[in-house]
Amino acid sequence: MVALWEEAWAMWRAGGWGMIALAANCLLLFGMGSSIWLRLWGKGYRAVPESEWRQWLAQPEQRRGVIGRLLNTLLEARTLADLIRAADQRQIQFIYALSPGLDIRYSDETERDLLRRRFDQLLALGCRQFALLFDDIPDALNAADRERFGSFAAAQCHVANALFGWTRERCPQARFFFCPTAYCERMATAQLGGPHYLATVGAQLAPEIDVFWTGPEIISREISAAHVRTWQPVLRRKPVIWDNLHANDYDGRRFFCGPYAGRPLELRAEVTGLLANPNTEFPLNFVPLRTLAAFTRLPLTAEWDPRRAYLSAMGEWLPHFATLGPPLPLEDLIVFGDCYYLPHEEGPEAEAFYQSTRALLAQDPAGWGEGAAAWRRQAARLLRFCARLTELRRRPLFNALFRRAWELREELALLDYYVEFKSRPGQAAAPCRSDFHQPGVFRGGLVARLQQLLHLEPDGAWSPGLAAPPRETP
Repeated sequence: MVALWEEAWAMWRAGGWGMIALAANCLLLFGMGSSIWLRLWGKGYRAVPESEWRQWLAQPEQRRGVIGRLLNTLLEARTLADLIRAADQRQIQFIYALSPGLDIRYSDETERDLLRRRFDQLLALGCRQFALLFDDIPDALNAADRERFGSFAAAQCHVANALFGWTRERCPQARFFFCPTAYCERMATAQLGGPHYLATVGAQLAPEIDVFWTGPEIISREISAAHVRTWQPVLRRKPVIWDNLHANDYDGRRFFCGPYAGRPLELRAEVTGLLANPNTEFPLNFVPLRTLAAFTRLPLTAEWDPRRAYLSAMGEWLPHFATLGPPLPLEDLIVFGDCYYLPHEEGPEAEAFYQSTRALLAQDPAGWGEGAAAWRRQAARLLRFCARLTELRRRPLFNALFRRAWELREELALLDYYVEFKSRPGQAAAPCRSDFHQPGVFRGGLVARLQQLLHLEPDGAWSPGLAAPPRETP
């Protein structure tokens, strides 16, 4: 150790006066480094072992803490930049949406500063369109916000207007969207967000900010031009329709590949735009987006035929169903699509099949005759199609369809077995049991049992249903 110090001292003397300047630089860098370290420590940053942050790079879901969030921001920024650039190249308007409503303190300047910092990041990445979403949140203010703003709507408008003005100063062509807490007629009628919520939004929100609206309901079967005209004076602007017609995030068992329907062409003249909220699974949105595009391109004087648009789009979608074997018939794809048509209705061929099944089962099996054979031929067509989906070359499409299609196949297989069994000589009155559809296994689970406890009436009212018998304990 003594020899080491002697060698260092010799090097210092040999350096002459230059060593003093070097030492000063070292002290300055050490001071700056210590200052940065102390500031980061105060903000909650801590050292992370190399083995851990390398694991975070490979497994993003394991990132945690401030450093984990910083790493997410850095990597997500690159992905967002690529996405924005790709959208621009395809003339697609990329909108960055932020939902601060769950925990924001509207009167706290720090909260607005956080929003500005995030939007500043997006502006640097090339984003020019932004949305603030205040939907699906508790409609209550804390004491400080209530004292300052007086109402939920006023607080939201204050934040939106401030952020809009700040963004426009940096990017004059920036466009802003606002999703209110009451975003459909039913919510507004129930005074979600407080009394006069939408009237306050209409009066206080900057007129350049567009407002999202879903129609009479969250998932509206129809949105008429007259309906939108009713709400224009309240909102003091033409709304942007946020259309949930094909959204399936509320029911994982369903998807919707029917056409854009229930909206007249004249609706386009009463709104600022139409925004589709599609199926969660991207491969399932070919027909919904294709027909929406066709809807927006037709002259307002033309006639919109959703079924014709659906059949045309199905023909365009068929090549995506290329298989390892013989091609799938377009007619079968149409029938399958009709089974997953729209939230409020099945397609005509699926509805006809359901009605024929219902009518057959309502009869005495002894009198089925040729009707049973005809029904089984229809069922076999759908059964074959569902089974052949396993041959699809496009595996993302197969993955999106598989669980839903297999559930349909299982129900069809049970019905087919029941009809076949009851059609046998002497079996019309005999109990039908299936080795492949056993209690507790088929249609099993707590969710299925809970669904039997309440019955939904056609008018939307709920009533006690026929409860399933208690499960036997071995």
